[in-house]
Formats: sequence, C-alpha cells, structure tokens
Amino acid sequence: MFILLIVIALVATASGVAGISVTDVARVILNKLIPGLHLATASDLAETIVMELRLPRVILAMLTGLSLAGAGAVMQGVLRNPLVSPYTLGLSSGASLGAAIAMVLGASVFGNMYVVAGKYIIVVNAFVFGSITMLLVYGIAKIKDTVPETLILAGVALGYLFQAGVSALKYFSDHEALKDLVVWLMGGLWGASWNTVSILLPIVMICLVLLERYAWDLNALGSGEEMAISLGVKVDRLRLVTLGLATLMASSTIAFTGIIGFIGLVAPHVCRFIIGSDNRFLLPGSALTGAVLLLLADTLARLVLAPVEIPVGIITSLIGAPFFIYLLLKAKRQLW
Repeated sequence: MFILLIVIALVATASGVAGISVTDVARVILNKLIPGLHLATASDLAETIVMELRLPRVILAMLTGLSLAGAGAVMQGVLRNPLVSPYTLGLSSGASLGAAIAMVLGASVFGNMYVVAGKYIIVVNAFVFGSITMLLVYGIAKIKDTVPETLILAGVALGYLFQAGVSALKYFSDHEALKDLVVWLMGGLWGASWNTVSILLPIVMICLVLLERYAWDLNALGSGEEMAISLGVKVDRLRLVTLGLATLMASSTIAFTGIIGFIGLVAPHVCRFIIGSDNRFLLPGSALTGAVLLLLADTLARLVLAPVEIPVGIITSLIGAPFFIYLLLKAKRQLW
C-alpha cells in the first residue's frame, strides 16, 4: 500500500491542465531532496508547478487521508462499532460550527484582525470546536458510566445540535459568507501550502505512532471489556487517550480541509476485508488506505472537469458509498 501510495502521488503530481511527465516530477523532487544533484528537468515552469502548486496539495491529501482513516480505525476499535467515524461522533459537525461562526460572525467579532488573518481564524475556530465536541461527548458518557453506546449516542445528538447551528448561520449570513461556508462544508484541498503541510505533518505522524503503541490493548478490548480488564488493560484510560489522540489528529486536518466524508468510515473496513482485524496491522494499513483513496479522489476532482475543480468531498461520497456497498455484498466473512 505504501508503494502504491508513492506511485499514485507521482502520477497525481504530474497530472493537471499543464501536463508534466512523471520523470520530470521525480527529477524535481530529487533535486530538492538531494542538494547538488542537479538533474535536468523539462523547464523552470515545471519545477514551479510541481513545488509550489501540486506537491503541497498531494502531500496534504495524503496527510488528510492518513489522519481521517487512522482516526476512524481507532474509534471503531475502541468503541467496537462498525459505524463510528469522526463524522458520526460529531467531531466534523463541531468543526463545521466553529468554521461557520468564524466565517459569518468573524468580521464583527474580530474586527480588522479578521481581514488580516481570516483564514487562520477559521482554521483555529474549527479545530477548537472539533476538540470541544469530543470533550463534551466524553464528559456526557462519563456521567452515565463510560460505555461505547453512550459515547456514540452523545456524539450523534451533539452532531445534530451543531448541524442546527450551522443551518441557522447559513440562514442569517450574507451572500458572500454563505458562499464561503458552503464551499468549506463541501471539503477541499484548495488551501494547500507548504506552511499547512509543515503544521500537519508532525501532528499526524506523532499521533499515529502513539496510537500504534495501543494496538495490543485495542486487540484485547475487541474480545470484550471483561476480557480486556482481566488482561490488565485500563479500559477507561485507553478510551480517553486513544480518542483524544484520534480527535487531535482528525480535527487538525478537518480545520484546514473542511468536511471530507466517508474516508474515516470506508478505509478501515476496506483494510479489514484485506488483512483482518488485528490492530497492529489494521491501524497503519487503514491510514495508508485512506491516503490512497483520498489522493485518488482529489486527483479525479481536479481532472474530471478541468480546469474547473470539484470539491473532493463530493467525489468521496459519490464513489465511496457504492464501493462500500459492493464490498459489503461481496464479503465472504463476518468481521464484526
């Protein structure tokens, strides 16, 4: 899957309105990675297109796929439910409300600061509200004894509440703010830059490495809470830490990309059909699967109506839903 991801990344970077060969893409990247190599490329324009426009977007798509799918796999494992994802637990709805508040009320609340740093205010607000959502979900579950069913139901309920808030802001917003909000809610990678990549790369990689350390505990929890406790797993602490790391990872990327559905739900299931439910392999496998799926979807979104770009959230839903139904119908074994 990792090799496939690298190949697709090279092809995606070469694909676009201005055609560039995969060889030239590889040469440009190698010239940047290895100072003094000086491999000849087709033109300076090719280097500008690769390094300033396409490669940051490709890497952002990969990081977003890694984080959403990795978070989905962890959430499904720790709550032992096949329908759980960052979207169904209310995280995406919370981030949507945060972004909507910043877009619709930002100018009146933040004044001139919004004019100067409006993009980052939206990003920070989306991240904060996404994180607050999971704190509320866990707090509600803690009051009623922390069990998977309570966590899921609390997430669904808060998700509906935040969606109502977003709808109200849509209704009262002016034309320009409404347009920006609708586009953000569709999900897209238009805001890709090296600055964005440098922020997300350490967050996503560190969270994935830390979550992998809990793979054995998640395997034990898959046999039931009583079995996990008898094996020495501190179940409440496991849920708090893993959900916290998954939330940090997913809400960070959602803040920059908007709502991209289905990746966090579909990628872990695709990986289960291929390699089974052992979390030692499922977590990194799901993350890589999510990166591949989102990179393919974003490349298709850029090319299908070029030079017009379709929001990648539309592509993931249009392709993800039929593909997921097909997998469910063709599955030869019961995984849940």
